[in-house]
Formats: sequence, C-alpha cells, structure tokens
Amino acid sequence: MKKGNIIACVLSLFIMMSCNEENKKDQESSTQTTKEVTAKDILGNPDYLAISYGGYREKSRDSQPTIPQLKEDLKILAAMGVKVLRTYNVQPKLPHASNILKAITELKAEDENFEMYVMLGAWIDCLNAWTDKEPDHNVESPNNAGEIDRAVALANEYPDIVKVIAVGNEAMVKWATSYYVQPEVILKWVNYLQNLKKEGKLSKDLWITSSDDFASWGGGEDSYHVEDLEKLVKAVDYISMHTYPYHNTHYNPEFWGVPEAHSNMPYLTKIEMAMERSIKFAQKHYDSVTNYMKSLGVNKPVHIGETGWATTSNGHYGPNGSRATDEYKQGLYFKQMRRWTDRAGISCFYFEAFNEQWKDSHNAKGSENHFGLITIDGKAKFPIWDLVDKGVFEGLTRDGNTITKTYNGDKKALLDDVLVPPSEVEIMANK
Repeated sequence: MKKGNIIACVLSLFIMMSCNEENKKDQESSTQTTKEVTAKDILGNPDYLAISYGGYREKSRDSQPTIPQLKEDLKILAAMGVKVLRTYNVQPKLPHASNILKAITELKAEDENFEMYVMLGAWIDCLNAWTDKEPDHNVESPNNAGEIDRAVALANEYPDIVKVIAVGNEAMVKWATSYYVQPEVILKWVNYLQNLKKEGKLSKDLWITSSDDFASWGGGEDSYHVEDLEKLVKAVDYISMHTYPYHNTHYNPEFWGVPEAHSNMPYLTKIEMAMERSIKFAQKHYDSVTNYMKSLGVNKPVHIGETGWATTSNGHYGPNGSRATDEYKQGLYFKQMRRWTDRAGISCFYFEAFNEQWKDSHNAKGSENHFGLITIDGKAKFPIWDLVDKGVFEGLTRDGNTITKTYNGDKKALLDDVLVPPSEVEIMANK
C-alpha cells in the first residue's frame, strides 16, 4: 500500500472513531435529558418548589376556570420557581384538576422547557357528608370508589405529570366534623392503589400518600394512635402532614403571646419574634409526626402537604381576635418556612398560590378567602414583592391584569395595617 493511501486510511479511521464517540455522547445526553422525573426525585428537592393551587376566581365553584386562565396561572407560578402543584379532588362536576393537567400538557407542547408536576388529590368522605343528614364517621361515602377510579385514570393518562396521588384531604382529623372518616377507610384505598402498582396498572414510581393534619398522623392526642393508623404509616410511600400555627394563634395560643420580658421591645421586633415562635411551633408538629413514625419502627420521608398564613380576617385571627393576620406576618412566615424546609430537605406545599373567594363566599373578609400569595386580580402580596422587583412576572397577566404589588409597593402603608400580638397576660386572661 502506498504511503499516501496509508495516511488516508488512518485519517478516515480517526474521523470514524471521533464521530462514533460524538454520537455516543449525544445519545447519553439525550438519555439524560429525557430521563423521567419521579416523585422520589421531586419530593425534598429544593429545586422543585411546591404549592397548593386552586384557580377559582368566582364565589362558586360552578364557575370553573378556563384552560387559558389556568395556563395564565401556571406561567405565573413557573416564573416564581414553582414546579409541583397540589390539587384536592377529581369530582365529576369539578373538572379543575383534569383541566390543570390539560393546561400543563398544552404548555409543554408549546415550550419543551416548561416543567410542572402534580400531586393529585382524591377527596374522601364519610356517609352523609355535606348533607342534611347526620354524618356517619364509621361508614364511608359510596362516592369514594368513583373518586379513586378517576384519580387512577388521570394518573395513567398523564404519567409524565401526575407523580403523587393523595387519598383524602384532612379526612381523618376529628375536627373535620362534616366529613371525616376512620383511618381504616384511608388505609383501604391506599392499599388498593399500592396493589395496582404491583399489578402494573399504575406506574411503580407513582407515590401514594394521604394528606392530613399532624394530629391525624400520630403527632396529636393518643386517641389517634390506633392500629389502622400504624398500618397506614407503613402502607404510604411518604407522610404528607399539615401544620397551621396561624389557626393555633386562636386555638392553642401559648406560643403566640408576647412574653412580659419583651414588653418594651419595638413593635416590629415583637412581631418578628412571634413569627419565629410560629416556625418553631410548626417544627414541633413536624417532629411529633416523625417521632411517632419512628416509634413504629418506620423510617420514610415526611413532607408538609399544607401550611400557610392569611392576610385578612374579621374573625378569630383579626383585630378583635389573635391579631395574627396581615401581609407582613405572611411574608415573614413564608420566607422562614421556605428557608427551613429547603435546608432540611422537606417539600412544603405552601397554601396557597392565589386567593379564592368561594371558600367563605358569604363573608368577603373571612380568612379562608385570603391565604393566597397573589390576589384574585393579580396583585403580588408582600412575601413576593421581591419577585416583582426582579421582573420575573414581566409580560405575564392574570385575567388581563399585570402582576403588580399590593399597597402599590408602599411598605409604610403596609406596616400601618400590622397589629402586635397580644401579651401572654392578655391571652391567659381570655382563656
């Protein structure tokens, strides 16, 4: 073979090897890009911020948000860094959750970089719940089976989006007197879903839980510590617990009152210290659940399915009550809660994204209507004023309204509405 031919062959071989290596790298890169994200990857990962989401604008859920309205909201949440949403039911007359899944699918088709996942709730009731008959907490509603079937169908239709199914929302806690069930009902449906996974009828990577008050997960009174709860703790893939220091400023206010030793401190300092005590109160709830779980010989993830702070109240939490309610306190709670849970590797489905006025439709200033980080007409509350400043909402609207700050961004005006919590002495006197 001539020298020139030998050199040509060597060059050709080198080029072929280089091309093969590049193709191999491209294939590996493509595999990494298309790797399916699972619940295990998402939960506890601070890169996947979680939030509770309801897109209702009106005073009745009969007025369902349209797909375009949901897409508007989802773009706003994505701009905030949110990648995981929690929904609450899949009832036939309320297609909100299925419409969210459709909206996410459309957004993903329009933008390959759009990323959003869902913790899909299936609502669970007792017999006679929400009727004029006496609720029977020892018998489940016949509607529960259909609710579970619809959740399964949606999880299978949208496996790239639905990563968790939550059986029930505060469905075991005894203060939910209109509808709560015994743990055996939740256990029954959790086991049913886990068996579907084993049979290949649901994705093996789909995580199953129930989202309930910390007390229902063993962190409260001994009356909750029953055998079916022990079995449930062992059956779920993780525990989704709720904690609300906000509500406890009225019901269990020992942590909330300003100590006598702090009486001469500046009023903002008193408020900031009260909010620090609120975070510790939530941490105590979290620890109570993890300790109960570990006492059963179980060690699995515990995440926060719900916590939040309202900004308006004319009831227990307002000026004539615990004086817990305003945007400044919400801002402190939101920032501190995110800081704690991110550092601790805990997912926190903060409640909630937007105000919803159907929750207390006959009382405009009822606290349940005002847990959102954003108002119904698209004003960002104090906790996320900094995101407005950073321009993350530029070009985004809600029902035609650009995302601007509440109080027109005037912090002094905001602080004029802030009330100092009562003293410990006042709280004790009112008990």
